[in-house]
Amino acid sequence: MSAPARVPLTEVADLMSPGQPLPFRVHDSLGRLLLAQGQRIHDVRQLQALLERGACVEYEEVQEVRSKRAAAAAVGGGRVPSTRELTWFDRFDQQVWALDSLLRALVKGDLRSEVEGGGLAAQIGAFGDAFIELVERHPDAALFHAVRQDDKRYALYALTHALHAATVTLLAARQIGWPAPQVRGAALATLTMNAAIVDLQGRMAEQKEPPSKAQLDQIRAHPHRSAELLAAAGVADEAWLQAVRDHHERTQGGYPKGGAEPGEVARLVRAADVYTAKISPRALRMPQTPQAAARQLFQEEGGGPLAAALIKTVGVYPPGDLVTLKNGETAVVVMRTAAGNAPQVAVLLSAQGKPVPGAPRRDTGQADTAIAGPLADRSKVGRVLPEAVYGLLK
Repeated sequence: MSAPARVPLTEVADLMSPGQPLPFRVHDSLGRLLLAQGQRIHDVRQLQALLERGACVEYEEVQEVRSKRAAAAAVGGGRVPSTRELTWFDRFDQQVWALDSLLRALVKGDLRSEVEGGGLAAQIGAFGDAFIELVERHPDAALFHAVRQDDKRYALYALTHALHAATVTLLAARQIGWPAPQVRGAALATLTMNAAIVDLQGRMAEQKEPPSKAQLDQIRAHPHRSAELLAAAGVADEAWLQAVRDHHERTQGGYPKGGAEPGEVARLVRAADVYTAKISPRALRMPQTPQAAARQLFQEEGGGPLAAALIKTVGVYPPGDLVTLKNGETAVVVMRTAAGNAPQVAVLLSAQGKPVPGAPRRDTGQADTAIAGPLADRSKVGRVLPEAVYGLLK
């Protein structure tokens, strides 16, 4: 079966408006999904990142959009899309493309300043600061993104995984009570821990066979290689660099050295990396439930305080998790509470399995709406748009 004909993104500029929902899907040069229909291109940086990946659109989708717009214009229905203020969710999605640009510049050794704010090391630091501010504005929504990964953009796995893991690292470090500089360093280390294997991670997330020996060799080398790239770009914070070097080391085992004693920042980065990897979908396997991932992490870490703090941070039922209530309703968790096993949820399906309009909230601290357990058959629920349960957060 031949691949569908595709049109470069540059040739459909007339069908797109900045900040408006895309009328088609956007793929990379290998046909992998980059943006789903309805997602948005917000700025020039994101567009440039897409073009560097060979962004294109299927010819049939382009023709369908053009036909529909021509028909609408013929009956007087054509209109110029209205602009709208960016929401928090828009800004969070922008982080994917901003990180893509920075990590690609890092790998290419492009140390020139392409934007205001100094060299590449300073730009990465500024990106980290902006990301921290964004997560801390709406931490439950950020965790929702990490857990409820519905759109399976495997080509972007390295980027989304770094953001999700950094979210967990940041919030767990705050839970532990680390001072602000240490929290910042941990978040930056998590964002850049896999800089040397950005493309490899995307390929591995979508391949349906186990890693090859060459891929495993790259994986084993990436902690030190990522630290070398950061140092070459001007990163002088040794705690940041050391956390990147050691984020796969363990007292017994680990790599690349094996048997090394990592510091507490590296251990937290590793815990966040492992936890979010377990709950992320891949072509080769289904994601684990947050509960199963937490149990495994706790066992692997021997019940250590950092793993315990991470699990306490995300909660027994973290935002984005799908659950069944005792009244038979199906819901998605939207907000943690002081009672870790009784978060606030938004109802998606009635007890009869019918969609519930408006995603009404439920207090699971009440007996009749308490959580009965994780949703067993998750195929019953399609994609859950965060805006549908949180509204247009600013």
